[in-house]
Amino acid sequence: MAMEELRRGLSLSRWKRYHIKVHLADEALLLPLTVRPHDTLSDLRAQLVCQGVSSWRRTFYYNARPLPDHQTVREARLQDGSVLLLLSDTR
Repeated sequence: MAMEELRRGLSLSRWKRYHIKVHLADEALLLPLTVRPHDTLSDLRAQLVCQGVSSWRRTFYYNARPLPDHQTVREARLQDGSVLLLLSDTR
């Protein structure tokens, strides 16, 4: 029985979607994105490019910590309604 519940949970996560927002501090914009748990931050960057927003030389932050591009939405512990901050690198 436990194995069946695990399988059901895994198949549901494939269809799960989170509605998050990205705060572009430099432009004072808040953009909505729909993401999946296995999407990486690089995937989020691609979505922003499709909306005409460049994320070149910018870093995503969540709860005051920088997020690496290879990290997934699940690994970053993002949830429905989360807000990411996208800041220009100061280097």
